[in-house]
Amino acid sequence: MLAADTGADARRFFSVDPARPALRLVPGAGRAVPDVVRERSEKIARFFSESMLEAPCLALDLDVVEANYHALDQAFGDAVIYYAIKANPAVEILDRLIGLGARFDCASLNEIRLVLSRGAAPEAISFGNTIKKEREIAAAFAAGVRLFAFDSDEELRKIARSAPGASVFCRLLTDGDGADWPLSRKFGCSPTMAFELLTRADALGLDVAGASFHVGSQQTKPENWRGALEETAALYRKLEAGDIKPWLINLGGGMPARYRADVPETGRYGQTVMDLVEAFFGDRRFELIVEPGRGLVGDAGIIQAEVVLVSKKDEADEKRWVYLDIGKFGGLAETMEEAIRYPIVTERDAEAGGTGPVCIAGPTCDSADTLYETADYRLPLTLKAGDRVWILGCGAYTTTYASVGFNGFPPLDSVCL
Repeated sequence: MLAADTGADARRFFSVDPARPALRLVPGAGRAVPDVVRERSEKIARFFSESMLEAPCLALDLDVVEANYHALDQAFGDAVIYYAIKANPAVEILDRLIGLGARFDCASLNEIRLVLSRGAAPEAISFGNTIKKEREIAAAFAAGVRLFAFDSDEELRKIARSAPGASVFCRLLTDGDGADWPLSRKFGCSPTMAFELLTRADALGLDVAGASFHVGSQQTKPENWRGALEETAALYRKLEAGDIKPWLINLGGGMPARYRADVPETGRYGQTVMDLVEAFFGDRRFELIVEPGRGLVGDAGIIQAEVVLVSKKDEADEKRWVYLDIGKFGGLAETMEEAIRYPIVTERDAEAGGTGPVCIAGPTCDSADTLYETADYRLPLTLKAGDRVWILGCGAYTTTYASVGFNGFPPLDSVCL
């Protein structure tokens, strides 16, 4: 987090890391911020306009997080929201969500310890990673966590040994079709294997909660929950025929943030998914879980960065290379294969002179640190070193992806407002 000298109001949002020098914040710097930033968050626009930042910084508006939470809660009706804290584990976000009654999807023991330290109840936590060390399962169980994910026989047996009697759900394999950031192949198993594993879980004395799936992060098609729900319904019928009665359906995440392409509104996701639940399960009642990460915090954050260099590879080239002081290793890892395409605005957008095509890259001495080379990004022809740029929709999967210090560049700083 940043250190501040901007008065009592700002100091609420900053903490000092003694191992790192404080960044310089100058109140009243008075530099203009584009209207598109102000339209996303007046608080963020004010912060950037009043601060002279010497390194990239993510600013996140907690009120936007809260508004997104209420929108998801309303859209998904009786489903319980488990925030996937891997998206952004800032304690200010956790505190706000705990106050709203959210629960938490945790991927590691450290995440579990973090949310417990903020006051979350252990029964409000799901250990949702299907890849866990057995000693971490035991430690989570000792801390009071009772809900665990798995997708393999070995993982199931680890849970049975170290968390006896716990509730378990088996993750189903999905293809991630329609998602900008698919989560297929690494996680999940076939419905046939899931039936065998859940039957075995019952025999091992575990509570068979049911199944989970994830249709892919930044899922652009709400109707793509259909296939996973149809498979889940068929699986549950087979289990019930064997006198095993699942009580949980974990609908996963996938709800999107706003990037360059239009996506349906939150209400459309909730209406479509809940209609599908009713279509496949009828009047049977299950506890429903949704696990938003990006959909809760993505739109709440904006990164301010700086142009380091604008150059060409040949004078005849139309396309310029724009190098920023942030790249893949500074928090923009989701630009891998140009999957997540962030909106980018600059302080010269309102100037006359037009725009031209660009490749956009980070500052490090690694050729992989290229953000966009084939996507159609166009930036002002007057853009030059020292100009500020703002990268929108960066509240999720940025600070947590930033390297500790690759090439000597410090991790991405952040502030919650």
